[in-house]
Amino acid sequence: MTSSLVRGRPRGVTSHISVRVAHAVLGSAAGLVWLVLPGMTTPTEIPVAPTSDVPVASAAAAGGAQDGTSTADLAVPLLAVSAAAVLGGYGWLRRTRRARTRTTPGGAPVPPPAPPVAELDAHVRAALVEADDCVRTSGEELEFAGESLGPAAEPFAAALRAARTELAAAFRMRQRYDDGVPEEATARRHALAGMTGRCQEAGRRLDAVAAGFVRARALERDPGEAVKGAEARFRGLTARTAAAVAALADLARRYPPSATTPVTGFPEQAQDRLVFATARLNLARQAADLGDLPRAARQLRAAEGAVAQADVLVTAVERLGADLTAAAGLVPAALTGAEAELAALRTAADGPPGTGPAAGDTGARLRQADGVLAAVREDVTGGPYDPLDALRRIVRAVAVLGAGRAGVLSAAALLCARGVTRAAAAFVATHRGAVGAEARTRLAEAERLLAARPAEPLAAEALARRARELAAQDVRQYGRPRAIAAGEASWAEGAVLAGILLGGEPDGGPPAAFGGPRTRTRWARPVRRDE
Repeated sequence: MTSSLVRGRPRGVTSHISVRVAHAVLGSAAGLVWLVLPGMTTPTEIPVAPTSDVPVASAAAAGGAQDGTSTADLAVPLLAVSAAAVLGGYGWLRRTRRARTRTTPGGAPVPPPAPPVAELDAHVRAALVEADDCVRTSGEELEFAGESLGPAAEPFAAALRAARTELAAAFRMRQRYDDGVPEEATARRHALAGMTGRCQEAGRRLDAVAAGFVRARALERDPGEAVKGAEARFRGLTARTAAAVAALADLARRYPPSATTPVTGFPEQAQDRLVFATARLNLARQAADLGDLPRAARQLRAAEGAVAQADVLVTAVERLGADLTAAAGLVPAALTGAEAELAALRTAADGPPGTGPAAGDTGARLRQADGVLAAVREDVTGGPYDPLDALRRIVRAVAVLGAGRAGVLSAAALLCARGVTRAAAAFVATHRGAVGAEARTRLAEAERLLAARPAEPLAAEALARRARELAAQDVRQYGRPRAIAAGEASWAEGAVLAGILLGGEPDGGPPAAFGGPRTRTRWARPVRRDE
C-alpha cells in the first residue's frame, strides 16, 4: 500500500532525492577506495633479515618515514568524503528552491491563484468610495484655502482636476461593468483591475501635493486668519439657512408635497451642521489661545467641513425654488411645442402608405400623448401643481414618439434632469459617510450624460433618481455610527454620517483633510479628555 506521504509528494521530488543519494554514494565509494588502497599496496612477503650492519637509528628513521606516508594517504579520503557531503547538500538546496517555485516536475513557475471575482469586486467598490471621498474633501478644503493662497493654490487645483479625471474614468468603467460590458470573464477581471488602478492614481495625485498644501496653509503655525475666514463664512450661512427655512415653507404652501420632496429635511440638516461648526470653532479659538496650535488646526478643519456641507444643503433649497419658478414659466410653451410635435407626427401617420411611420402603432402613442397633455392642462388650470413634474410628463409623452429633441422641449428636459441630479448630488455629498459605490456610480454617470454633447437628459434623470434611491437606502442601513459613544450629541453622529469626521474615536475621530488615502487622516492623534 502506497504511503500517504509518497502519494502527496510531487514526482519531481523523487528525482531530486535520487540525485542526492547518487551524490552521497559516489562520495562514500571514493572515500572507501582511498581508505583501502594503502592496505592493498603494502608488501605481504616475510621480511628477510638484513645481512649488512645497518645502525638501529637508521631503521627507526625509516619507520618514521613510513608513518608519515600513512597520514598523507588518509587526508585524501577525508577530502573526498567532504566533497560528497557538499554535493549532497547542494542537491538538497536545489530541490528545496525548485519545490518553492514549481508545482509540476520540470514545469514553469506557477503564479499564485487569482482571488475570486467577488473579492475583487468588493475591493473595487471600497476603492471607488475612498477615492470619491478624498476628491470631495480635498475640493472643500481647497475652497477654504483658495482665497488666502491666491495663485499659489494652482498646483493643488491642478492635482485635484487630475484626480477628478481619473475618478470619472473609474466610475465610467464601473457603470459599463454593471451594464455587462465587457462580457468575457477575463476581460471583466481586467476591467476591475483598471478601476482599481484609476482610483489609486487619483489618490496618488492628491497625496503627491498634500505635504505642500499643508505647508502652504500653515494651519499648525498660525490658524488665526483661517479661523476668521471660517467664522465669516459661518455667519453668512447662518443668515442663508434661516432664509432657506422660510423659503421652503413658502414653497410647501404654493406647491404640492412632490415639488419639495427632493430637499425635504435639508434646512434642518444645515442647522445641525452649523451647530457642529459652532462647537468646533469655539474649541479652535480656545486651543489657539492656549497655544495648542495642532489642536486648533484639527478643530478648525472639522468646522470648515461642516460649514461646506451646510452650504451644499442650503444651496440645494435655493436652487429648487429657482427651478420651480423657471418650470412654471416654461410649462405653457412646452404644452404648445408638444402639441405642434404631435400634429406633425399625426400628419405623417395619415400620409400615403410607406411615407411615414406605421399608422397603427403611432396612432396609439399619439392618443396616449394627447391624454397626457390634456391631464397637464387640467392640472395647470385646476390649482396648485408641480411645474417640474408637469414638464417631465410633457417631455416623456413626446419622447416616446421620438420627438422633442430640440427647442423648448429640449430645454424643459434639461431643466428637469439638472434639478434631480443636483438634489441627488447634494444628498450624496452630505451623507457620504454611509453612501456606497453603486449610488455614487449612478450619480457620476448622470452627471456625465448631462455634460455630454449632445446631452442625454432623460437617461441622466433616470440615473440620478436611482442614485438618490440607493443613497437613501444606504443611509437607512447604516444606522448609528459606531464611533459615537452613548450620550454624545446628535450633531457628532451627523458629522460622522456626513464624512466630516472619519470615526474611530468617541468624539467622532479626526476630520478629513486635503489629500489621498495616505494623507487625508493627518489630523488623527490620541483623544484628549478635555475635548
